[in-house]
Amino acid sequence: MLKYINTEVVFAEVPDEITLAINLSNCQIHCPGCHSKFLWKDSGKELSQRHLEKLISENEDITCISFMGGDSEPELVNLLAERVHKLGLKTCWYSGKQELSNKINLKNFEFIKLGPYIKELGGLDSKTTNQRFYEYNELDSTIGNGWQDITYKFQDKDVL
Repeated sequence: MLKYINTEVVFAEVPDEITLAINLSNCQIHCPGCHSKFLWKDSGKELSQRHLEKLISENEDITCISFMGGDSEPELVNLLAERVHKLGLKTCWYSGKQELSNKINLKNFEFIKLGPYIKELGGLDSKTTNQRFYEYNELDSTIGNGWQDITYKFQDKDVL
Protein backbone atom coordinates (compact mmCIF):
# COMPACT_ATOMS: atom_id res chain seq x y z
CA MET A 1 0.00 0.00 0.00
CA LEU A 2 1.39 3.38 -1.05
CA LYS A 3 1.11 6.02 1.68
CA TYR A 4 1.83 9.72 1.80
CA ILE A 5 2.57 12.13 4.63
CA ASN A 6 1.72 15.49 3.07
CA THR A 7 1.42 17.50 -0.12
CA GLU A 8 2.50 20.96 -1.18
CA VAL A 9 2.17 23.07 -4.30
CA VAL A 10 5.74 23.89 -5.35
CA PHE A 11 7.40 25.85 -8.13
CA ALA A 12 11.03 24.67 -8.01
CA GLU A 13 10.77 20.85 -8.00
CA VAL A 14 9.90 20.60 -11.72
CA PRO A 15 11.14 23.41 -14.00
CA ASP A 16 8.40 25.48 -15.64
CA GLU A 17 5.58 23.60 -13.90
CA ILE A 18 3.18 24.32 -11.04
CA THR A 19 3.55 21.04 -9.22
CA LEU A 20 1.64 19.23 -6.53
CA ALA A 21 4.44 17.40 -4.69
CA ILE A 22 3.23 14.32 -2.84
CA ASN A 23 5.66 13.15 -0.13
CA LEU A 24 5.47 9.35 -0.02
CA SER A 25 6.45 7.45 3.10
CA ASN A 26 8.28 4.14 3.66
CA CYS A 27 11.50 5.25 1.97
CA GLN A 28 13.92 2.34 1.97
CA ILE A 29 16.98 4.26 0.76
CA HIS A 30 17.83 6.12 4.01
CA CYS A 31 20.39 8.54 2.55
CA PRO A 32 22.87 9.83 5.16
CA GLY A 33 22.14 13.53 5.66
CA CYS A 34 18.54 13.14 4.44
CA HIS A 35 16.42 16.23 5.11
CA SER A 36 13.20 14.20 5.11
CA LYS A 37 13.83 11.39 7.60
CA PHE A 38 10.16 11.55 8.59
CA LEU A 39 9.48 9.78 5.26
CA TRP A 40 11.47 6.71 6.32
CA LYS A 41 8.59 5.32 8.41
CA ASP A 42 5.70 3.37 6.93
CA SER A 43 3.06 5.90 7.99
CA GLY A 44 0.52 8.35 6.64
CA LYS A 45 -2.65 8.10 4.57
CA GLU A 46 -3.19 5.64 1.75
CA LEU A 47 -2.72 7.21 -1.68
CA SER A 48 -5.46 5.51 -3.67
CA GLN A 49 -6.60 6.61 -7.13
CA ARG A 50 -9.72 8.13 -5.58
CA HIS A 51 -7.72 10.08 -3.01
CA LEU A 52 -5.27 11.25 -5.67
CA GLU A 53 -8.15 12.56 -7.76
CA LYS A 54 -9.44 14.44 -4.69
CA LEU A 55 -6.03 16.05 -4.15
CA ILE A 56 -5.95 17.09 -7.81
CA SER A 57 -9.44 18.60 -7.67
CA GLU A 58 -8.45 20.60 -4.57
CA ASN A 59 -5.47 22.11 -6.43
CA GLU A 60 -6.95 23.21 -9.74
CA ASP A 61 -4.08 25.41 -11.01
CA ILE A 62 -1.43 22.69 -10.98
CA THR A 63 0.14 21.41 -14.20
CA CYS A 64 2.11 18.46 -12.80
CA ILE A 65 2.03 15.82 -10.07
CA SER A 66 5.37 14.84 -8.54
CA PHE A 67 5.68 11.62 -6.58
CA MET A 68 8.43 12.33 -4.06
CA GLY A 69 9.76 8.87 -3.21
CA GLY A 70 7.79 5.68 -3.59
CA ASP A 71 10.75 3.47 -4.45
CA SER A 72 9.34 0.69 -2.25
CA GLU A 73 6.18 0.51 -4.42
CA PRO A 74 7.19 1.39 -8.01
CA GLU A 75 4.29 -0.47 -9.59
CA LEU A 76 1.80 1.61 -7.61
CA VAL A 77 3.57 4.86 -8.51
CA ASN A 78 3.34 3.75 -12.13
CA LEU A 79 -0.41 3.07 -11.88
CA LEU A 80 -1.06 6.45 -10.27
CA ALA A 81 1.05 8.22 -12.91
CA GLU A 82 -0.98 6.51 -15.62
CA ARG A 83 -4.16 7.82 -13.96
CA VAL A 84 -2.72 11.35 -13.70
CA HIS A 85 -2.08 11.30 -17.46
CA LYS A 86 -5.69 10.36 -18.11
CA LEU A 87 -6.66 13.45 -16.12
CA GLY A 88 -4.52 15.61 -18.42
CA LEU A 89 -1.62 16.49 -16.09
CA LYS A 90 2.11 15.88 -16.40
CA THR A 91 3.90 13.52 -14.04
CA CYS A 92 7.25 13.47 -12.30
CA TRP A 93 8.92 10.91 -10.07
CA TYR A 94 11.69 11.75 -7.62
CA SER A 95 13.40 8.39 -7.15
CA GLY A 96 16.33 7.93 -4.81
CA LYS A 97 17.63 4.97 -6.78
CA GLN A 98 20.33 5.11 -9.45
CA GLU A 99 18.20 3.14 -11.89
CA LEU A 100 14.46 2.89 -12.34
CA SER A 101 12.54 -0.23 -11.55
CA ASN A 102 11.50 -2.39 -14.48
CA LYS A 103 7.98 -2.27 -12.98
CA ILE A 104 7.29 1.17 -14.42
CA ASN A 105 6.38 2.33 -17.89
CA LEU A 106 8.39 5.42 -18.84
CA LYS A 107 5.51 6.59 -21.04
CA ASN A 108 3.68 7.46 -17.82
CA PHE A 109 6.21 10.19 -16.93
CA GLU A 110 7.43 13.47 -18.40
CA PHE A 111 10.07 14.01 -15.69
CA ILE A 112 12.22 11.70 -13.58
CA LYS A 113 14.87 12.46 -10.95
CA LEU A 114 17.35 9.66 -10.22
CA GLY A 115 20.00 9.24 -7.56
CA PRO A 116 20.31 9.11 -3.80
CA TYR A 117 21.20 12.24 -1.86
CA ILE A 118 24.92 12.32 -1.05
CA LYS A 119 25.62 15.20 1.33
CA GLU A 120 29.16 15.81 0.07
CA LEU A 121 27.93 16.11 -3.53
CA GLY A 122 24.82 18.18 -2.80
CA GLY A 123 21.34 18.14 -4.28
CA LEU A 124 20.14 19.03 -7.75
CA ASP A 125 21.20 22.66 -7.31
CA SER A 126 24.86 21.67 -6.84
CA LYS A 127 27.18 21.39 -9.85
CA THR A 128 28.83 18.37 -8.16
CA THR A 129 25.60 16.42 -7.57
CA ASN A 130 25.31 12.75 -8.46
CA GLN A 131 21.54 13.21 -8.95
CA ARG A 132 20.15 13.64 -12.47
CA PHE A 133 16.87 15.19 -13.57
CA TYR A 134 15.46 14.04 -16.91
CA GLU A 135 12.68 15.35 -19.13
CA TYR A 136 11.05 13.37 -21.88
CA ASN A 137 11.37 15.21 -25.18
CA GLU A 138 11.31 13.01 -28.25
CA LEU A 139 12.38 15.92 -30.44
CA ASP A 140 15.52 16.85 -28.46
CA SER A 141 17.18 13.89 -26.80
CA THR A 142 20.71 13.88 -25.38
CA ILE A 143 20.68 10.37 -23.88
CA GLY A 144 18.50 8.48 -26.34
CA ASN A 145 14.97 7.19 -26.13
CA GLY A 146 13.64 10.75 -25.84
CA TRP A 147 15.06 11.46 -22.38
CA GLN A 148 17.10 14.64 -21.96
CA ASP A 149 19.21 15.48 -18.89
CA ILE A 150 18.05 18.92 -17.70
CA THR A 151 19.79 18.94 -14.31
CA TYR A 152 21.48 22.19 -15.35
CA LYS A 153 18.13 23.99 -14.95
CA PHE A 154 18.41 23.60 -11.18
CA GLN A 155 21.96 24.95 -11.15
CA ASP A 156 21.76 27.90 -13.51
CA LYS A 157 19.01 30.07 -12.06
CA ASP A 158 19.10 32.36 -15.12
CA VAL A 159 17.82 29.48 -17.31
CA LEU A 160 14.57 28.92 -15.37
